[in-house]
Amino acid sequence: MIQTTDKGATIMHRADELARHSETPDMLTRTYLTEAHQGAASQIARWMAEAGMSVRRDAAGNVIGRYEGSTVNAPSLLTGSHFDTVRDAGKYDGILGILLPIACIAEWHRQGRRFPFAIEVIGFAEEEGVRFKATLLGSRAIAGTFDEAVLDKCDNQGQTMRAVMNAAGFNPAALAEAAYKPQTVLGFVEVHIEQGPVLLDENLPVGVVTAISGASRFMVEVLGLAGHAGTVPMGLRRDAAMAAAEMGLYIEKRCSGIPGVVGTVGQFSIPNGATNVVPGKAVFTIDIRAERDDVREAAVRDVLSEMERIAKRRNVDLDINRTHEAKSAPCADWLQEQLADAISACGLPLRHLPSGAGHDAMAIASLTDVAMLFVRCGNGGISHHPDETMTEEDAQAAARVLSRFVENFSSRL
Repeated sequence: MIQTTDKGATIMHRADELARHSETPDMLTRTYLTEAHQGAASQIARWMAEAGMSVRRDAAGNVIGRYEGSTVNAPSLLTGSHFDTVRDAGKYDGILGILLPIACIAEWHRQGRRFPFAIEVIGFAEEEGVRFKATLLGSRAIAGTFDEAVLDKCDNQGQTMRAVMNAAGFNPAALAEAAYKPQTVLGFVEVHIEQGPVLLDENLPVGVVTAISGASRFMVEVLGLAGHAGTVPMGLRRDAAMAAAEMGLYIEKRCSGIPGVVGTVGQFSIPNGATNVVPGKAVFTIDIRAERDDVREAAVRDVLSEMERIAKRRNVDLDINRTHEAKSAPCADWLQEQLADAISACGLPLRHLPSGAGHDAMAIASLTDVAMLFVRCGNGGISHHPDETMTEEDAQAAARVLSRFVENFSSRL
């Protein structure tokens, strides 16, 4: 049994405190630049300052704490995660990756310990994309890849992102200044709950992420011919729903049994369907992910080809629109090795696994080499839900691993 110490308890207590910063009293929802979001940012900034860091906000609203190295203006090792949430969220998604390094730095500060490099903890202001349907805003600003076209996107109240940023005191025209120069950065390591059941099922507290999976998403319309359920013979039907169902089953079959590949039909609807009508139209989504792009692309090719064959055989038409395409973000081998060494040095079992979910590290990968440490979550690995859980013991174990990683960190510069 891992012994609990103050870092684990502090992390869990602070996660509870941050959960009070919510747009609604009955569930945790904290979207970009709302009053709740700004309240959480202020609290994170206070904890960073108490831990011995200098603190600032950049033009995107990121909260950045810098723990200076033994030499002023030394290159920095970056860490952190996001403090926005989905609607009706859990307490630990994103937040763990901010609170945990703050707790580690607070201990080094009490010891008077400095490193040959600086450590910067970044609370990314927006990752989930809930308010403006644009994701990874905070990390893209840091990486220098922020797409300013999204500034004209509107929230549900019709306010543009540009207007909301200005009202909150952030200057969209200064977003380019938020970008880090690659030569000032040594690497990035993100600590995050797994958001899945692998570590839980294998009774492991932590794991090293090998890659953040790429994703291909599609919106599909299947167009058949509506007809009376009692009068159209089975062999003459152009049933859009059954064609779509067969396509969905093929997606499940094609993406099963291959490590690291997943395929999901997350939405499935029959517009204007009725009990006694052969469906003339079906609409569904496809989400295919894999840690290797060539494996994902092969699955996508097979799925699209089979869908065309099914459509031809069933005499229905297909309208397929690709709605999202993201390449995988491999974690750097040299950083994985140092994380693995830290886990082993802490006397913990070593497990490597991919991340099927997207993370800020995907955006930061265009700036510097990245790594991720996964931490076990409970309740079957459920996340993005109020039933999301983790333990104080696992928070402490992850803090031990990150501390060991930083204390023995060797850069490539």
